[in-house]
Amino acid sequence: MRAALITRYNAPLEISTVPDPVCPADGVVLKVLACGVCRSDWHSWTGTDPDVVLPHIPGHEYCGVVEAVGTDVSRWKTGDRVIAPFILACGRCPACASGQQTTCPTQAIPGFTHPGAFAECVAVPHADANLTRLPDGMDPALAAALGCRVTTAWHALTGRAALAPGEWLAIFGGGGVGLSAMLLGRALGARTIVVDVVEEKLAYAREFGADVVLNARTTDAPERIRDLTDGGAHVALEALGIETTAVGALRSLRKLGRMVQIGMPAGEHVTMRLPMDAVYSGQLAIFGTRGMPSWRYPSLLSLIETGRVNLAPLVTRWVGLSKATDELAAFNGPTPPGVAVITDFAN
Repeated sequence: MRAALITRYNAPLEISTVPDPVCPADGVVLKVLACGVCRSDWHSWTGTDPDVVLPHIPGHEYCGVVEAVGTDVSRWKTGDRVIAPFILACGRCPACASGQQTTCPTQAIPGFTHPGAFAECVAVPHADANLTRLPDGMDPALAAALGCRVTTAWHALTGRAALAPGEWLAIFGGGGVGLSAMLLGRALGARTIVVDVVEEKLAYAREFGADVVLNARTTDAPERIRDLTDGGAHVALEALGIETTAVGALRSLRKLGRMVQIGMPAGEHVTMRLPMDAVYSGQLAIFGTRGMPSWRYPSLLSLIETGRVNLAPLVTRWVGLSKATDELAAFNGPTPPGVAVITDFAN
């Protein structure tokens, strides 16, 4: 099969013909229909993710058609169109039994611990515990985004922060997961604020429904948020994984506010200096989040299928496999609005 491999960090991906994946006994092999290019893939490409061993096929936001089925799989057959969360839980351990699949100690993560979906095919272990049927008529490019950015935002809002209608939601970082959170937050009845440093991203967020947008380069965003909301946001999301935005998110909250760390801290940002005085005096709650358990898919898909949220604005670039390096390199600086999705694996 044709695949894009990381053979050197911060270097062009190598487009190569590699052996087709072997189907796991409890898994499937998918013919990939689409795969998103995510900031987490950039961490792999730059060498800041410790799970990645070169040479490596990145790509963890994908959907596809089942081409092969393992002997232990009962729920899926060839020809099924499916999506999967990027964390593939075993489905058997105590964490999985309690509904906390994202904390499964033996989780598999294509694109990080296993070969990913910057390829014509990808192997997906633990298929019965993780796969979800792709709704009829859903664009595969949009479905691919459900594997990480949209699902992570959905779990952050509903599973961690318990966002309620009428609350103020402040989102620090207007990239793919931030834009997802804004669209989903509005669908849940919240009032939304998006903070970024790229005017093009802020304009895009405003066009698609953000109540307030703030440029952190030209204004003190936490102070403005406290003024605009009469005391601070009820919920703040950090969507970049860097200290500056984490501090801003915490300082934007009202008393008893909830902050969710969505962005993946890496490199110099693994350790951050946070304003614990604000946490103490404001009695704030800080939640970490990573991915979404597969059992939350029905609530998210219902929101989409009933028209309560339109996620189409997320996807702004459809690229071939050979252009994946350009999209990864774009994360070295401020990125344009929306997300890029690989939809052509022959070019």
